[in-house]
Amino acid sequence: QVPDAGTQHGGRVLEPSEPALRRLAHHLLAHYQKGTRPVRDWRTTTNVALDLMVYAILSVDEKNQVLTTYIWYRQHWTDEFLKWDPAHFDNLTEISLPVESIWVPDILINEFVDVGKSPHIPYVYVSHHGEVQNLKPIQVMTACSLDIYNFPFDVQNCSLTFTSWLHHIRDINLSLWRQPELVKFDRSVFMNQGEWELLYVLSRFREFSVKSSDSYAEMKFYVVIRRRPLFYTVSLLLPSIFLMVMDIVGFYLPPHSGERVSFKITLLLGYSVFLIIVSDTLPATAVGTPLIGIYFVVCMALLVISLTETILIVRLVHKQDLQPHVPEWVKHLLLEKATILLCIRDRKKFSQTKPTPYVCEDPRECGAAGGTRSALAFAGRAEGSAALQEVLRETTAIRQLLEKREEFRDVAREWLQVGYVLDILLFRVYLAAVLAYSITLGTLWSVWRDA
Repeated sequence: QVPDAGTQHGGRVLEPSEPALRRLAHHLLAHYQKGTRPVRDWRTTTNVALDLMVYAILSVDEKNQVLTTYIWYRQHWTDEFLKWDPAHFDNLTEISLPVESIWVPDILINEFVDVGKSPHIPYVYVSHHGEVQNLKPIQVMTACSLDIYNFPFDVQNCSLTFTSWLHHIRDINLSLWRQPELVKFDRSVFMNQGEWELLYVLSRFREFSVKSSDSYAEMKFYVVIRRRPLFYTVSLLLPSIFLMVMDIVGFYLPPHSGERVSFKITLLLGYSVFLIIVSDTLPATAVGTPLIGIYFVVCMALLVISLTETILIVRLVHKQDLQPHVPEWVKHLLLEKATILLCIRDRKKFSQTKPTPYVCEDPRECGAAGGTRSALAFAGRAEGSAALQEVLRETTAIRQLLEKREEFRDVAREWLQVGYVLDILLFRVYLAAVLAYSITLGTLWSVWRDA
């Protein structure tokens, strides 16, 4: 019964002119017991309806596996001791009451790892039917199993599990405030300008028990977010791709010059500096390595292989006086078979040629050679004059030296041909490996981005 104006109520005299809000608050809380569940029959289950809206993704800590979000959280339940007749209180149908003065369900988030900086909301809304609405924003720091293998095209699925820490399902049951479809695609309050994009929020109810004890109710929300990869594509992938393209272009430098080796060493040093700069940008975990980290390591290995191939080719085509002849099997494989396989147009210059007889480059050499034959005849007639024999020995030594030099030129020319063919062969193998690797990674990242 609602006391009439001017009568005593709980030792307090209610004045006729007292506002309806004060009279109603005193009427509801004068004998309220917040220490017990608000039901008249203890067999009655208190049903708590939950709702969640994601406002912002504050941070994703891959190393510590922690997700920090800012959510709008709503609870709704019926308190049988907070009902009244609006006609007795100036048709007042809703009132806000201090949250410390009434019973509140002990619903927590299982994945909580730290208390965030959430604003304190001191009031709840109560309707005349006893329906209590507890609306509050929460900064949630929760544990989440983050999979960074697909970085920067990764999609993360983190759960927020709401459950009563103490009460069984026969005391407190959980349900969803809105329809699951409305919760799933609700981005009305989401701040959509950060690194992460909210895809959807799934909801699922589950009843579970611990060690064959009484059952508990839990409501689980799956927050699915996707990273925006544009920043990482521009700052990580494109510079690496440009350096690899320059490495491929470096194969068009002449192999017999030392500029190619210097160019590739410079690229390798530049890529090393690039990896040092971007190492802080890559996410680090103790569980696994993102694919982009493997991509950088493989690119570094390809640069090392390219430099090794260049050093090998320069070593082959470099002229040395003590170079041996090219083995016949090498000539057969590279100068005959490989030229056909590689579709080299000018194959004639790589074909084997028979050594041509020595032709004097200097008229004085030919004169010396002719003088040698005359000297032989004259020496025969003069019965081995000592002076002419000395001239004969010197002239013969000069001729042998010139023939030896021409032989060294032929050997160097053969190795130069082998080096050019081998350089083309290794370049195309290297190019095929780079293209296959790039196509594989591009396909994987495209599938992950569009998933």
